Formats: sequence, C-alpha cells, structure tokens
Amino acid sequence: MTFAKPLAVIGSSALALTFALAAPAIAQQMPQGAPSAEQQVAQLDQLVDLDAGQEQELIALLTDGQERLQSLQAEAQAVQMQIHEQIGPGYDESAIRRDAERLGQLTGDMTAESALMQARIQDTLSQEQRDELERLAQEQEQQMRQMQEQMQQQQQQAPAQ
Repeated sequence: MTFAKPLAVIGSSALALTFALAAPAIAQQMPQGAPSAEQQVAQLDQLVDLDAGQEQELIALLTDGQERLQSLQAEAQAVQMQIHEQIGPGYDESAIRRDAERLGQLTGDMTAESALMQARIQDTLSQEQRDELERLAQEQEQQMRQMQEQMQQQQQQAPAQ
C-alpha cells in the first residue's frame, strides 16, 4: 500500500496538517503560526481515535522532527544566502560549488528526515487507523478530482471575452 501519494493530494484536511511539516518543501513555506504538534495530533485523533500512548508518541515525534527540519532549513537558507552573495564579478567558483554541494547535502538530509518522520508516524498507528487514513485520502482525492472537473467544465462553458 502506498501511503505517501494519497497524503500529497489531501489539501488542507487535518491529515495533511499532520504530515505537512514532514515535507521540506511545504515546511519551508509554513507560516510562523503553523499548528503545533499538539494541535496536529488532536486533529488526527478526531479522524482515527488515537489512544493516549499514541498521542504522546506522535507529539514527541512531530516536535522532534519539526525541530530537526527547522534547524536544517535555517542552515539551508544561510547557505543559499552565501551562494547569492557570491554572484558577481570576481566570483569564486570553488566557493560556489562547495556551498552548492552543502546545500544539496542539506536538502537530502531534509528529505531523509521527512521520510523517516512519516515512517515513524505510520509505525505508531494501528493497521485499522492506517486503513482509515487511506480511505479518507482516497475520498479527498476523489472530491478534488470532481472539483477540478467541474472547474474545467465551467471554464469551457464560459463565453470568450
């Protein structure tokens, strides 16, 4: 069963909020007011009825993973700034390449951290809970497809101006 693909299309549901911070590209765009680990776990609890032990474990996983991702993101942003500052006359190719290599390493580390956090979250859930999330993801994907189809139909029916 592939779990990650349906999660990518869920949109703004509580499930997406739970897993969004695990994805580096999305996590970089999250505002400072993003939901806390506790809020995300509470939303997930509403979907799949977590027990107290699962809630505690998920809060710890999310908090720890988010802290590691934020640290990696901060370093990646600093390296991006270094690269940007080196652009211009008299550039140092070896410094640019060294910083670009470091940025690639940081991006890989963020991807690994994201995947590991998602795997740990899945490991915390029972098979029934994972099945329910899968069902909800498929339902949400179907709703999104229907909305896209409706929008396309409306655009095709709209008179050209």
